[in-house]
Amino acid sequence: MTLKTERADLYARKAPRGEGGGWIDKATGRRFSFRTLTPHPKSAILKHLGEQGFKDFAYSLPSLIFDFTMGEIIKSQKGDAVPHAFAAYSEWIRLQNRRHSRKDVLVNGRELTIADVLAVSLHNGPAKLTDDPLDLELVSESVAFLARELEAGNVIYGVNTGFGGSADTRTQDFERLQSAAVQHLNVGILLKADKTDPGSDNQENGLLRSHALPTPIVKAAMLIRCNSLMRGHSGVRVSVIESVMKLLSLNMTPVVPLRGSISASGDLSTLSHIAGAIEGNPDIFVKVVGEDGKTKILPASETLKVAKIDPVRLQAKEGLGITNGTAPSCAAACLAIDQANQLALLAQLLTAMGTEALNGNSHNYHPFISAIRPHPGQAEVTTNILHFLSGSKICPPPTSSQSIARVGLAQDRYSLRTAPQWLGPQLEDLLLATRQVTTEINSTTDNPLIEVVPPSLANSNTSSNTSRMHHGGNFQAAALTSAMEKTLLALQNIGRLLYAQSAELINNATNKGLPPNLSLDDPSASFTCKGFDVNMAAYAAELAYLAKPVSAHVQVAEMANQSVNSMALVAARYALEAVEVVSLMAATYVYVLCQALDLRCLGLEFRERLGEVVRGVVAGCFLGGEKGGKREEEVVSESVRDAVLARWDQLSHLDLGDRCRTAVNESLGTVLETLAGCGASLEGVREYQGRMAAAMETCYAGLRVEFLRSQTTTDYISSASRVVYDFVRKDLNIPLNRGIEDHPPLLLGKVEEARRAGTADGPNGHVASGEGENGDLTALEEELALRGRTLGTMSGEIYEAVRGGELHDRIMKFGEESGIWGQ
Repeated sequence: MTLKTERADLYARKAPRGEGGGWIDKATGRRFSFRTLTPHPKSAILKHLGEQGFKDFAYSLPSLIFDFTMGEIIKSQKGDAVPHAFAAYSEWIRLQNRRHSRKDVLVNGRELTIADVLAVSLHNGPAKLTDDPLDLELVSESVAFLARELEAGNVIYGVNTGFGGSADTRTQDFERLQSAAVQHLNVGILLKADKTDPGSDNQENGLLRSHALPTPIVKAAMLIRCNSLMRGHSGVRVSVIESVMKLLSLNMTPVVPLRGSISASGDLSTLSHIAGAIEGNPDIFVKVVGEDGKTKILPASETLKVAKIDPVRLQAKEGLGITNGTAPSCAAACLAIDQANQLALLAQLLTAMGTEALNGNSHNYHPFISAIRPHPGQAEVTTNILHFLSGSKICPPPTSSQSIARVGLAQDRYSLRTAPQWLGPQLEDLLLATRQVTTEINSTTDNPLIEVVPPSLANSNTSSNTSRMHHGGNFQAAALTSAMEKTLLALQNIGRLLYAQSAELINNATNKGLPPNLSLDDPSASFTCKGFDVNMAAYAAELAYLAKPVSAHVQVAEMANQSVNSMALVAARYALEAVEVVSLMAATYVYVLCQALDLRCLGLEFRERLGEVVRGVVAGCFLGGEKGGKREEEVVSESVRDAVLARWDQLSHLDLGDRCRTAVNESLGTVLETLAGCGASLEGVREYQGRMAAAMETCYAGLRVEFLRSQTTTDYISSASRVVYDFVRKDLNIPLNRGIEDHPPLLLGKVEEARRAGTADGPNGHVASGEGENGDLTALEEELALRGRTLGTMSGEIYEAVRGGELHDRIMKFGEESGIWGQ
């Protein structure tokens, strides 16, 4: 884990025991706090570092190049590596702490995390610039050194030269040059509607979407850019950085064009609107959220007056310093990678739920399979899914003594059986992408760069006290493009798996006995989840289109000077589009899973209850109704039940009455073989056929009524599955769908008819029509309130919970309580 720097003599040494986790700079004796993204005890981290050899971690002025990025040092207390899940948990717990404590996010150029960015951009968390004297000295000295270089007559790109391919020009009007920089970059297109009061409808063409970058991305970009400038490599005054930070703290966000950045010399056009805002440009606009929560849009010139900020007159290099960075790309990447990590975890839990719903085999996830193919991602998915299946009565954990005898397919289809092999590489890619984004947050992405030695350290025992200017390409955001394209591909593969599992579950030819389209009522006139299947296909196709690499479409720009450019902001934007589509797929699949789990558990209870029904019919038809010979009765009844159920599972496409009759008739041959020694008569066989079909129908119909009143699904499914199931059924109040009975116009029609008649003629509570006692008008109105939503509305409510983080919060808390994340 050695990190090389140019200043090999400034290595940090480990802090002595008893002094707390941290490190000390040898040159200055200055202590630094131990920064980690995890909630691990400091002693545990130090212990792990001791194993690696805590040495050669360099303090490269002006900041420490030492960063525990997510996944770098992650071990559970049991020693099981769960890097992706623990990394996601670590960011989540940090975000929760930020949200609840409301402590300031410190902007010093080296300690920002993705969780910090989310806290500020999505939750209006407070942030402030560091007041550390050395940090401030570094920034100020970079400005002073730049002034000395200019006074000496040295040529510095973008300070006394033109920009890009026009850098062959020279000027001594340094301030005017910076204004020229911002002016020629303020070229992004915004709609009039983007620059007027929110909610006003002055947009004649309804096809025009907003052309503004979403506000959370802009806020995150402001934070990240200030963090980068505080590293002291850009020559931008602290007072200028403070102006941006004050706008951020007052919830004043510039309106920034969505498109126009190639993310090569940074996101120039995008950041130029932030520069224009602090200049007080009257044609740059700012969203201002008042204390009453109302938003209005003001010209920057008026905004600065409201904020009591003096307009900034940009000095040498400051226009370039603000605009020449990757902050918008990094901001969008932070939001995208966080949600992608959430979806990756959710996909593993949904796979566990899918294994239960499809009556699958937990042996798919036996640790031995991953142990002999030791890819870390595959091993983690295996471990997580087994954790998620813990406590399931449908899919008990795999054991060495488990029988492999199965009816039908000998093994599960690929969408379940190869889920660890499919999802594992996605976790590895997402983990690397997260590390890349985290590194970028605390990087200097400017050009030219100023390396300075602060006066306070000028006489330190260092190899060199020389400040210098560097011309390079840190603005090239290819690292972010790499991160986002990995994220895009991972999201596409996650979505593809969810689609495959969902399609298998909705299709009665593959779902092992569940009704077609997961309809609870007769399938001849009810198609509950069929529309979801089509939607999933549409989502999957769009997702595949979005997953194409943006980097393959780079164009030469700006007088051929920018001959290669990263397109990182575009890649991050499309990653966010992919997040949206996969979230739609996940929400749809959650609805489908809850419906399927209810039907699976209803089926399990029917199979259990059918045993007693069969015993009564068999005894009455073939064994003379006598209770003698109990052992013989049990054996015969069990064989008859198994034969009938074998056909029952294959006839789910039939309405209930037809299904029962057909299952009895088509299993008759097997039944007669079983009864060969019982002296069954032809009359007894005919009686058996009629009684058995009627008894099955009565049994299932009655059980369905009971199940609708009170589902027992949570008695069968795993603890993790209950988290999602209860969230949908209880928190979101989305009930088991009864089929065509729950079509909102039909429900409304019942209520209106009851109102007209002055009484209600329909179900009581949640009982299906015709299967319970008559209720009253209040019961029908309550039923309409509960069930009078379209399937799309209900899946939409799940979608908003996925995007808003509510479901993720439940999963994180469950994992925390059960120790799954290795915390």
